[in-house]
This record gives sequence, structure tokens and C-alpha cells, in this order.
Amino acid sequence: MANQNQVDEDDIDADSPFPIVHQDHQVAQILAVQELQHHLPSIKSTVVIRQLPSQGLSFKIWAAANTLVALLEQYHQHPSNSPLSSVFSCRRPFSILELGSGTGLVGIAAAAILGTKVTITDLPNVLPNLSFNAMANSGTLLLNEGIVDVSSLRWGEVDDMESIGKDFNIILGSDVVYHDNLYEPLLKTLRFFLGGESETVFVMAHLRRWKKESAFFKKARKLFQVQILHSDPPLPGARVGVVVYSFARKGTNGVVSNGTISSV
Repeated sequence: MANQNQVDEDDIDADSPFPIVHQDHQVAQILAVQELQHHLPSIKSTVVIRQLPSQGLSFKIWAAANTLVALLEQYHQHPSNSPLSSVFSCRRPFSILELGSGTGLVGIAAAAILGTKVTITDLPNVLPNLSFNAMANSGTLLLNEGIVDVSSLRWGEVDDMESIGKDFNIILGSDVVYHDNLYEPLLKTLRFFLGGESETVFVMAHLRRWKKESAFFKKARKLFQVQILHSDPPLPGARVGVVVYSFARKGTNGVVSNGTISSV
């Protein structure tokens, strides 16, 4: 999840399922530390994630992360009949990078479910909790032959991107399109990893909240092939659900051939 900044209430989508809620200080303190046990039936394992909601958006689990984990599980159980099949099946062995990892749920689950190495990344202030969650699940990862590396990655910063390198064929992200001041840094990061002759594909789970998000997708479609892989039904009490997209360089065969072109 993108790091928290000030939100302009005039930009809120009328259909947003997440209206701004002003919690009092006492409630925030009670919710300061939360532990979530996320069961992964496909591998008969559980990952444990520490959330620190009072520290900001990056320290909470959001709906898009749960959707992406569910699709990873579905792929593991039905590799030839999953929304991720066309993206994942031609990219074995996997080498996975996650952008804006937040609590690390998606990356840690991906490493365990797929039995592969995943590099999870976020801003420096988020890394201590990311590392804590990676260590907390070391037993589950070992049991399932998964490996998790934790690295700092500030979007758009060339030094950070070059330090991590381009040795990835799949990039994951959930709820990374949030603050408009991060659209350009995110696009710059995607150009770095998906550019040139790269066959890398970016799989992004996203829940639309703001009208301004259309600006990101408009720019992204000029740079990449953007297709819809999966759409969740609307969340309870809302008009929208999580949508999962694939991004790949134009002209690559990295995007599903029967996907739906994004019109966001």
C-alpha cells in the first residue's frame, strides 16, 4: 500500500467504499497492534502478519492484497485454469518482486504458495515491520521452500532500482495506485523494470477509490499493454470490487491474449 499523505476530501469518489473516518485517539491506541492469521488452504499453511494501523496505510492489510493472495492460491491449485495462468505459466522458474509491500502479506504468501524467492520492498520506514513479518513466517517459508528478501525501494529512485536489479520475471503490487503524487514515480519504476526487451509482467490488484486515478491508467496505457485479468464482485455496501490488471511492455507476449483491455 502506498505510504500515507494528506488526502483532499474533494477528490473522494462518491462510490468509494472507504470514506474518511476520524478515529479518536483512544480507539487508535487500542488498535495500535493487530495480528492476522491468514490461512493458505492450497499449501495447508498459515502466515501470520503484524499490522500497526496507527502508523499509517502501509501498516495495514487492504482488500486488494487479499484478492491477490486468493488468486495465487487458485493458481497453485489449478495452474492451467486460473486468471493468472497465462501470465504465470510461461514464466517458470519464478523470480518475483513486490512493489509497495506494506505488511508483506502478498509477497510472503507468494513465496510460500509458489515455493520461490520473492523480494518484498517498500520505503525505509516500513522495512522494520516487513522484516518482522518475514521472520515471523520463516518456518512456513522453509517448509514450503519459499525465500523472502526485504529491500528498500523508493519509486522513481534510480539508485534503488539499480541496486535491486532487473532479474525478475513477475512483479506484484496491491493498492499501489493511491496518492496522485506517486503516479509518476510508480510509472518511472515500471518503465525501468518493464522497459527495453523485458518480458517481465506487472500484476496489480487495485480497488478504485478516487476519481483522479483515471489519470494514472491513461498514462499507463500509453506506455504499456494494460489488461484486466480478474474482477471481484463489489464489496458489501459498495459499487466496486477489486480488479486485477496485467502491465507489460507493448509488443510483448507477456499479457493474456484473451484478457479484457482496461478502460479505467
